[in-house]
Amino acid sequence: MFKKILLVILVALVAIVAVAWLKLRGPEIPYEALDAKYAGAGSGFVDLPGGVRMHYQAAGDPALPVIVLVHGYGDSFTSWEGWTPVLAKERRVLSIDLPGHGLTRSPEGYRASAGGFVSLVDSFATALGLSRFAIAGNSMGGGIAWQYALAHPERLSALILVDAAGWPMPPPKDLPLAFRILQYRIGRWALTHIDNRPLISEGLRKDVYDPAVITEAFIDRWAEFQRAPGHREILMSADLGSLASASDASLAALHVPTLVIHGEVDPIIPFASGERFAAAIPGARLLGYPKVGHLPQVEVPAQSAADVAKFLAGLPATP
Repeated sequence: MFKKILLVILVALVAIVAVAWLKLRGPEIPYEALDAKYAGAGSGFVDLPGGVRMHYQAAGDPALPVIVLVHGYGDSFTSWEGWTPVLAKERRVLSIDLPGHGLTRSPEGYRASAGGFVSLVDSFATALGLSRFAIAGNSMGGGIAWQYALAHPERLSALILVDAAGWPMPPPKDLPLAFRILQYRIGRWALTHIDNRPLISEGLRKDVYDPAVITEAFIDRWAEFQRAPGHREILMSADLGSLASASDASLAALHVPTLVIHGEVDPIIPFASGERFAAAIPGARLLGYPKVGHLPQVEVPAQSAADVAKFLAGLPATP
């Protein structure tokens, strides 16, 4: 009798797991469908080394000085929608999608790394003939930006760090569930096969001060981009450890005009990290935003864009 009861329980558990899996699984969304929905009039693609076909969104007069915008982990070119109209008045704005993000295509088996992303930004600049430009990045993108500045200072006219990754630090006390799952191999495997929308929703709303700025459409877009072919595999296998390698000694070598902006209540990368960047980079200016979390470009787009535009306008003309 006991064995029969045990068998019934086992069968029921298997059925529950199977139903849950069928409900959660998220098949890939073809690029053609994503392009039709999200690519804009300014969308372009460029073929880069390693089989990467990078998507970017361009705005502003091509004759104007250029700024390249680099999104954070799991984000896309759309992160900068609030900045683009403001900056495009005086700049050529190029918002890129890194491999595993947005509309950028990557070959099967592509392995993402911070160093690889830095190299791709340089290849992108070369492919578009950008001899000198400003670069801005948020979170992971901020880490890519300061590492690019160290590797290629001669190409930069300005550096803007937006709640940038860089300094070693303990994980946040209230770590979003998705990041806790990422710590385990079986968790990473599961995240490559399911629709991560519920986890994305929870994570994004914890990232910001006012969860109301994260709309359902905003979450849908994040989730759909992550279901592009191969994107989840790239995100789950990315090696981004070097983003926590900032040091006073290395950053002291930077002599690029730098603006550091940071949400003062960022739960992911604390404001103290922005203060450290501003102290370590010679001449850097720090702007803190009260009641703003990890995504100033989304939470206070008008204010942060205006501050960046003012900073750029005050720079000396570059050839």
